[in-house]
Amino acid sequence: MFMQKKIWLFMLFAMLLIVAACTDDSDVDEAAEGESSGDASGNDLVIGMINEAVSLDPHVSNDIPSAQLRTQIFDTLVEQDVDMEFGEGLATSFEQDEDQWTLQLKEGVTFHNGSDFTAEDVEATLDRVMDPSVGSSVAFMFEMINDIEIVSDHEIVFTTDYPFTPLPSHLAHNTAGILSKEIIDEDYQNALDEAGSDVTLEEYYELREAGGEEFEAVSEEIGSHVGAVISENPDGTGHLKLQERVPGNEIVLEKFEEFHGGEREFDTVTYRVIPENSARLAELETGGIGITDNVDTEAMDRVREHEETDIIDQDGLSMTYVAFNYEKEPFNDENVRKAISHAIDREQIISGVLNDRGLHAKNHISPSVFAHNEDMEEVPYDLDMAKEYMADSSVPDGFDTVIWTSDSEQNRDIALIIQESLAELNINVEIEQYEHGAFLEMANQGDHDMFMLQWITVTGDPNYGLYPMFHTDSVGSGNRWNYSNPELDSYLEEGQRTSEDEERIEAYATAQEILMEDLPITPLYYGELGIGVNNTLVEDVELDPVGIVRIENVTFPE
Repeated sequence: MFMQKKIWLFMLFAMLLIVAACTDDSDVDEAAEGESSGDASGNDLVIGMINEAVSLDPHVSNDIPSAQLRTQIFDTLVEQDVDMEFGEGLATSFEQDEDQWTLQLKEGVTFHNGSDFTAEDVEATLDRVMDPSVGSSVAFMFEMINDIEIVSDHEIVFTTDYPFTPLPSHLAHNTAGILSKEIIDEDYQNALDEAGSDVTLEEYYELREAGGEEFEAVSEEIGSHVGAVISENPDGTGHLKLQERVPGNEIVLEKFEEFHGGEREFDTVTYRVIPENSARLAELETGGIGITDNVDTEAMDRVREHEETDIIDQDGLSMTYVAFNYEKEPFNDENVRKAISHAIDREQIISGVLNDRGLHAKNHISPSVFAHNEDMEEVPYDLDMAKEYMADSSVPDGFDTVIWTSDSEQNRDIALIIQESLAELNINVEIEQYEHGAFLEMANQGDHDMFMLQWITVTGDPNYGLYPMFHTDSVGSGNRWNYSNPELDSYLEEGQRTSEDEERIEAYATAQEILMEDLPITPLYYGELGIGVNNTLVEDVELDPVGIVRIENVTFPE
């Protein structure tokens, strides 16, 4: 039985996504860089990473460095390719009938520990995700599932609280990686033992099913110990399994010989932590690594021009924005919000700060997301129009305000452009920069004037891009700007519940138009992704819009 989530779990999930996507060298301990035992030669692939994975447990964190590895270790029920199209994962079919989803599961699949994959593993995994003792940052993605019925070893039925069409996109996300029931049981038993609990494993599951104060007490008691076994022994069905982890230095994965999918050419894949951009590029150019997961915008030309290296580009799923406090004067005045939106020179940001690695945002979800409204026009940089809106506002003579942002150099430079632009409207902007974690905590309190942040629609579905940010039910969590519009709510709910693509596209098109009229936040730009590859060492590398390096089809030049 699924337990009800707490709203902070959603906030944590969103925070982790943002941290992962917006990292820079300032957030990384330089001491993490070390000597590597890996060698980018033969059938051994070496990947340089700016940050170390937080956890190999798929249900604990959702940072991109962790996702890079977990995508290789764990399979999901549904797969999405680099074009975000759905395909078979551990489920060979997934069919919706109103509030029920029937999944046929793949047969002949083996976990790294040798156990057979069955529907019991799926049920155990999803029950674990929703267990408050785990403290999962992704519990909210599955809270609409109220019942799981195991029909047979390889057939399972999910019943949702309401028809929920985006469910496959949630099941495809790396945080929905399937664990073996065997390792889940072992992990819980270890947690009970470490906590000194007199509750047996069977009793714990019974308490969880029933809920109530007794379960809450035991769950809290074991919470700090849950996940220890899985972190050390991530037991999935993916094409790679853990060989060795050297904290702060590298993680080595090796080919899983019993993998149920196609053959892989590599024997091992080593993920090396190299925080410094210059060091990581030097390793790429000299052959110390075959791939780097991050290339600074200023270094793109260097990588392209080097004889042995190249960039793999990908349109991302992110949208960077300026948020307004919708309930606070003068930002509760739509004329003020529109004046600010038209006064910001987005092209200057893209060319001057991002080195042309971004797209002018025309609405609140990126072009890589399903149902992006292509018919909408870009918000023009138009000072005359901005001044007209200000003249019609409650503060025609301007005002003093503050914009918050995290402490990266890039964010500072963008904030300076915004500051300069708004000065033309007699809006005097003070820039306040904070350490990223502190900044996010402050933004969640709702005491801001303005702040600048990024949202990533990680599932590729507009429900994830719009509902958590703008629905009234999300106020206090992802909806940090206290925005509420019943008309918008109705279109977001329609898009969530209907199964017809055309109807969803129409609902979300209208939703995007409403948002651009209300402007609780003003979009700035859509992100573009790029990784570096040494083409003398590795070929057929792909990059998906989430930012995951796809290596399943990698080949090695002769």
